[in-house]
Amino acid sequence: MKRASLIIFLVLLADQILKIWVKTHMELSEQIPITDWFIILFTENPGMAFGFEFGGDWGKLALSLFRIITVVIIFIWLRRLAAQKARPIAIVSVSLIFAGALGNIIDSAFYGLIFNESNNQVATFMPAEGGYAGFLYGRVVDMFYFPLFRGYLPEWLPFWGGDYFVFFRPIFNLADAAISVGVALLLLFQKTVFANPSEEESETQQEKAVS
Repeated sequence: MKRASLIIFLVLLADQILKIWVKTHMELSEQIPITDWFIILFTENPGMAFGFEFGGDWGKLALSLFRIITVVIIFIWLRRLAAQKARPIAIVSVSLIFAGALGNIIDSAFYGLIFNESNNQVATFMPAEGGYAGFLYGRVVDMFYFPLFRGYLPEWLPFWGGDYFVFFRPIFNLADAAISVGVALLLLFQKTVFANPSEEESETQQEKAVS
């Protein structure tokens, strides 16, 4: 678990440092252009991916509880992989997914308690008047915006012709990036990740015997 613990610690540390800096140095919707296609844009996500919401306060609570249950399941999976001495790529990918999911849960669980609102002001850490929401009702801080292409679609294009188009539109954070990389690694190396260690060892011994 040493490799997994190191990955989780580094991702969580970098993710929370960046989020706290953005929250305490920028107002909501404020932008810091790094390049034409890379912008730090402070947004807060109250719900699921891409800002989707459902069910009001009850929906938010259900989503937070679902996230916690999911993270517990991922952690159990990670422990089993470590106990089975799974391939490093399996440990790395699942560790990234776990760290990313946990990083966003921290926002949802605690940011409403320890920060005030960011609308028309820079938020304060541990404000005297209290936070902007209760436990599990906080909003996830997002900041990475990569508008690689911006322009109007050709008029001849059906349905969307002439519409203003931005690629890549979603705004995300480091935790989201960790989850995406982890999932991508699982898909790319699924045969290795989901291989049975005992079967691999048996096949290796058979190959040695034949040679």
